[in-house]
Amino acid sequence: MKHTGRQNALYAQSGGVSAVINASACGVIETAMRRSRHIGKVYVGRDGIIGALTEDLIDVGRESAATIRALKHTPGGAFGSARFKLKGLEQNRAEYERLIEVFRAHDIGYFFYNGGNDSMDTALKVSQIGESLGYPVTCVGVPKTVDNDLPHTDCCPGFGSAAKYVAVSTREAALDVTSMARTSTKVFVFEVMGRHAGWIAAAGGLAGRKPGDAPHIILFPEIPFEPERFLERAQQCVEEYGYCVVVVSEGAAYSDGRFLAEAGTRDAFGHAQLGGAAPVIANMIRERLGYKYHWAVADYLQRAARHIASKVDVEQAYAVGKAAVELAVKGTNAVMPTIVRKRAKPYQWTIGHVPLSEVANQEKKVPREFITADGFGITAACRRYLEPLIAGEAYPPYRDGLPDYVRIKGAPVRRKLKTTFKV
Repeated sequence: MKHTGRQNALYAQSGGVSAVINASACGVIETAMRRSRHIGKVYVGRDGIIGALTEDLIDVGRESAATIRALKHTPGGAFGSARFKLKGLEQNRAEYERLIEVFRAHDIGYFFYNGGNDSMDTALKVSQIGESLGYPVTCVGVPKTVDNDLPHTDCCPGFGSAAKYVAVSTREAALDVTSMARTSTKVFVFEVMGRHAGWIAAAGGLAGRKPGDAPHIILFPEIPFEPERFLERAQQCVEEYGYCVVVVSEGAAYSDGRFLAEAGTRDAFGHAQLGGAAPVIANMIRERLGYKYHWAVADYLQRAARHIASKVDVEQAYAVGKAAVELAVKGTNAVMPTIVRKRAKPYQWTIGHVPLSEVANQEKKVPREFITADGFGITAACRRYLEPLIAGEAYPPYRDGLPDYVRIKGAPVRRKLKTTFKV
């Protein structure tokens, strides 16, 4: 089936959100609206792919230009996101056929899916089944993940801002601890995100520059956790510096692959849910070394902190959204825009793209040469990679002392299908 004339576009957000995912949404929407020769209306799936499956679509043409523009400085997922993984075509073809049914009903010929590894796999499969059902859809993935684990891109939008938050928080907490260590807390444990890739934990290493600066220990998923080595190092730091700051990735695991914080349950993607590595580490400190301790879990704070976002991250997030549309209207299908590092210092980057098939379900971990020989810190090469990504500030506007974030109206698109779909 050949499409004629303009077709509509659908954008959807997927998985855990970030401080800059809405900047990508802004890039997609503003660019799509400017490409009126190719694209008709611009729709968004309410709560991500679930909105597409249930025909619950938002007409962003009914939002003001000022609201769309303000997305660039608003954190969270303005249109709603979801942890909902479509199964493989062989396992559940009905879900993909339903998507094509909704696309056909609303004359959607462009699909922009903003997410991580699993989302790129979904976008690839949608492009494949659309072709097989005689309704080709141009599908372009828009990269997003604070975990920074997508391959073939210098970094992932969302990571730079999370990294900046963690680096700043590590430095500030360390100043608090060191000022009280003589009579109070000796060990502070800071847990950050990163299930299998320790990029965010590595970013904590930016907080210190000189020997003895915090963090004194970083626990990476890439390095098997050895309790005795860890406790020995923690004691050494307290004795030498008076205190010890530990940054631990939520995905830190023993040599047999067991997470320190395995909770025994699974999320919607089939991933093990983690119950907290920081308290596990803190209890080891208490039981074996007897030091007074505090622990904290950055949790949603690290990915929602738009007030301290990296300027580079905001610019890159917008750029990949813009590039996704520009690739699509040129007829480039089943690809993902990438960030290409042209120069490290001063940092220069441009936009490239790779086939979705090379990204789907792939994972980029922290390379061993980025981790010190003892496994507890970052190398100079890692610092050179990370520092440009947290550079610059892009503060949101403030009102009455608080960031002035935007909320969309979310005007619904009239349903056209008689059938409903339950998820």
